[in-house]
Amino acid sequence: MKRALVTLLALMVLAGCARQGESPYRGVYLLLDTSGTYTEELKKAQLIINYYLGALGAGDSFAVARIDSGSFSEKDIIAKVTFDGRPSQMNAQKRAFAKVIELFISSVESAQYTDISGGLLQAVEFLNETSAGQKSILLYSDLREELPEGYNRDFSYELDGFQVFALNVTKLREDNIDPAEYLSRLADWQAKVEQGGGRWQVVNDLDRTDALALD
Repeated sequence: MKRALVTLLALMVLAGCARQGESPYRGVYLLLDTSGTYTEELKKAQLIINYYLGALGAGDSFAVARIDSGSFSEKDIIAKVTFDGRPSQMNAQKRAFAKVIELFISSVESAQYTDISGGLLQAVEFLNETSAGQKSILLYSDLREELPEGYNRDFSYELDGFQVFALNVTKLREDNIDPAEYLSRLADWQAKVEQGGGRWQVVNDLDRTDALALD
């Protein structure tokens, strides 16, 4: 059942059409939160990653990156690829990608801070450098940002043509005490994305197919 629901989510992301006159290729960038106990959630993310490895094709781009203390850096990209048009070469790319992800998830260490803003900016930069007409960013995180002292993340995003999905936004212990904290995190990130011209979608309960609908 879980695999079928992940497939439904991925189909929703991939179903969007590129704007008229734009490239038909698709770009997907998945950001993985590696802070605190959220690393325990990463095994679930492999279902999403494996689906995209099967669903994306020639000319499409896919990247998976970690969210850590300073995420506006290419060093935090765990694996990235633009798929070759030759089936044998594409299959080899997908096998290599899956192997890198498996190794990362089996050995990941928790990050002290959570630079979601920097990771999102890096995702935008990466996807803009691809030939993708349809660009999707997936945030696999509890959406609580904690930055090292001195880091400045007071900027606006240029997200016109992007769709941003918040996945598995787990509730923190303090959210149970004051649910307004959880709602405020969601509202703040939605405002940032929509002010930048992007589309925002939260997908927590994959059993609710209506929550997966894309306008």
